[in-house]
Formats: sequence, structure tokens, C-alpha cells
Amino acid sequence: MSMVLDTQNGSDVTAEPAGVIPAEAARAPATLHDELLAALRDYIVEGNLDDGARIPERLLCDRFGISRTPLREALKVLAAEGLIELLPNRGARVRALSADDLRELFDVMGGLEALAGRLACERVSDADVAEIERVHHDMYRFYLRREMHDYFRCNQDIHRMIVEAAGNAVLSATYASFAGRIRRVRYSANLATDRDRWGEAMREHEAILDALRRRAGSELSDLLFQHLRNKRKAAQAEAKG
Repeated sequence: MSMVLDTQNGSDVTAEPAGVIPAEAARAPATLHDELLAALRDYIVEGNLDDGARIPERLLCDRFGISRTPLREALKVLAAEGLIELLPNRGARVRALSADDLRELFDVMGGLEALAGRLACERVSDADVAEIERVHHDMYRFYLRREMHDYFRCNQDIHRMIVEAAGNAVLSATYASFAGRIRRVRYSANLATDRDRWGEAMREHEAILDALRRRAGSELSDLLFQHLRNKRKAAQAEAKG
């Protein structure tokens, strides 16, 4: 079902045959915006556009069945996340990261996740651990099926949930401000051809979950930092390949 722009009021609506009341009519406009944002983010993260490539607005409007107004609003959000760059009067392009950018960003993210792991072990509830474990099992199922899209979604949810379990608003905000900038690289690192990075990441997540269950803060902190370091090495190797 494609989204189109209502030319009279500027809101996103769903095109339906005459006489049919669309289910989306009962939904808040923000929901359609969020759906477009998620679809566009996935499209870029999953490597459909090269690093530094211009954002093809007309192609994306056709792909998602929208006008340029909602597309450009979504692009502003992705620029704020650091996934793309807005070019004055020239559209937007996928943000390209140098080797130094990758090293610095992954070290910062590793430090943030290490701190989050230590704090989470002090504050996480049994219910939170159970929910993280549930998502982990979903992730493992997608890994066995080699379904990268859903695997990566669960993977990112787990990292976010550990950060949230730390119970520190400043940490969460800082983490969110950097996460978008390396989301695309974290995805591509699983595709490294020189070794089974995807399998390695899955085994690392098993150890992360085990340490969280035991509330082993120092151990979880070290595991998360090394997990990000390994991810960065795989991403750099994939970029060189």
C-alpha cells in the first residue's frame, strides 16, 4: 500500500479505491512519518546507496509512493542522526566515514556501551533481562535463517535496551547522538568476507547476555567494548575489500 501526499492539506494519506475507507485514516500522521523514516533508514543502512552517493529523491519518491515534502522531512531526521549530510541547495548525500572517523567513533561508542553495561548490571530488573533475552532469541532465529534485516533490527534493539537499562538519561542521549553515524557501518560489518564476522558477533552476544544475567558488570563492560572493537575491525576490512 503506497503513501501519497494529500495536495490539499499536506498530510500523508493512503491511496485506496473509491468507497474504501483506509485503515490508516484512524492513525496519527506521525505514524506514517515514522514508517517512512524507518523504511528510508533501512534502505540506506543496508547499502543500497554507496558512501558519499547523492540521495536520489525522485527514485525514492517513486519507490515509497510519496511526494518530495515528506521525503525531505525524513531526510532532515536522518541528517540529524548523522546517517546522511544535507548539502545547501544541492540535496543530500550518504555520509562517508574515513578510517580515522571509524576508529574514533567506534572507540567512543565502545566506551559508552562499556559504561552502560556496568551501570545496567547495577540497575537492570529481572523483567528487563527477560525482555532482552527474548529479543536475543529472536535475533538468533533470524541468524539461523540468514535474515540479515531482522537480525540487525534485533541486534540494535539489544544494544539500545542495555543502554536504557543503565538508567542514565545523559548516557542515553549521548549514545543516541552517535549511534546513527555508525549504524550503516555496523550493518555492513556483518557482511565481511574475510571471516565469519556474523557468526562471531552472534557468539559475542551469547557471552554478553550471559554476563548480563549474572549482573557481572566488569565482565559485561569488557565484552561490550571488545564487541565494538571487533565490529570496527571487520567494518574496516570490508571497506578495504
